[in-house]
Formats: sequence, C-alpha cells, structure tokens
Amino acid sequence: MDLKVNYPEVGATRGGDLPPGYRHLSRETVLDAPLHRPAEILMTWGLHERCGLRPRASAPRAAPGVEVALRFAGVLAIPCQVVWAEETPDRAGFGYGSLPGHPERGEAAFLLEARGDRTRFTVRSFSVPGTLASRLAAPAARLVQTRATGRWLTAMAEALR
Repeated sequence: MDLKVNYPEVGATRGGDLPPGYRHLSRETVLDAPLHRPAEILMTWGLHERCGLRPRASAPRAAPGVEVALRFAGVLAIPCQVVWAEETPDRAGFGYGSLPGHPERGEAAFLLEARGDRTRFTVRSFSVPGTLASRLAAPAARLVQTRATGRWLTAMAEALR
C-alpha cells in the first residue's frame, strides 16, 4: 500500500493513546441499530454524504490506500487517504489521514462496535493546522472541527431512523 499522508503517526487512531503534540478529539454515542446497518452507511461513504461533504473516492468502499477528496461548500477540496479499515462481525470502521493540501495535518477514525442489537459509534482524531490559513484561523478551525465531530454522530443516528 502506497500511503501519501503528511504526518508520521499513521494508524494511531485505531486504538490506544493518541500521539502527543496534536489536538485530540473523541466523541461517542450508542446507536439503536445492529452493527450491519451503520457499517454499510459508514463504509460506503454514506455518512460523509449525509454530512454534506460530497466524497469523491478512488473506490466505493473504505479500504486501506483508498483516496478520497471531500468537497465542502462546493469549493474546498479536502484530500484524505484511508490508512486502516476493519470489517468483522463485531467491529467496522476506518481511519483516514490528511494528504498534502488538507487544511489540517493528522488522522480521523470512525469506529462502530456491536453491543448486542445496538452499536457504539466512536469518532476520534488528532490534528494540527496544516496550512498557513488554518494556522491563522486556528480558533475558528478548532470550532469547526468540534462541531463536525458532533455532526458525524448526529448524522449517523438520523440515517438510522
């Protein structure tokens, strides 16, 4: 797999402690649905579509090495690459990392874990500003990241209703 990400701690969102020197975000919720339902939405970029990001991916399903450009507000292209993915009977999810041109530098993960007929959904990330513009707008960028993290959880719950 040819990874082109622009940070060294590849795969750190998969589990354990997030790397120091970055801003960390982690939120979770429990979904009233068995794992297979949210997993299909997540792994086929449906969650990203529901959040208004209009993903353009090199494959229809998240898998290591897949590149995806997330288009926001019709103008901003946010390039990422999947660095890990997992689909088992008990877990499904992936982590993607920033590529050059992304406003942040780091990694975000979306993980679903079966809990009987319910599913725990966790979103976690680590990042630092990746461009001069995002460094200058750091307080606003942090606010956008925090709101987006909450939106992932809300959008998944809404998709399952």
